[in-house]
Amino acid sequence: MELYTPILALMVLALGFAVFSVVVSSLTGPARYNRAKLDSYECGIEPTPQAHGGGRIPVKYYTVAMTFIIFDVEIMFLVPWAIYFDELALFGFLAMLLFLVNITIAYVYEFKRGGLDWD
Repeated sequence: MELYTPILALMVLALGFAVFSVVVSSLTGPARYNRAKLDSYECGIEPTPQAHGGGRIPVKYYTVAMTFIIFDVEIMFLVPWAIYFDELALFGFLAMLLFLVNITIAYVYEFKRGGLDWD
């Protein structure tokens, strides 16, 4: 149990700091609310209850998000592999080759969906 004492102490300290920050900010912050502060901000345009075109988000948004996630996952695995390449030997090479095949499948899927067309 004594090995976990520093971790528990750090968790209690972090939780205490978070609670303290929220309580102090609510007690010391200004409490002058008006319609302008409570209204949503849309770059100076009058807020509308629904976006133009029925509130639909273009599919391009999701394909760009998918590209970002694929690149992040790829870098998250490739950098440590590159650092420890000598120690991993053939097993590391084969594991990374299998991973790159899976990532290539994701890139091909996204390419066919038009996610890599930057129009």
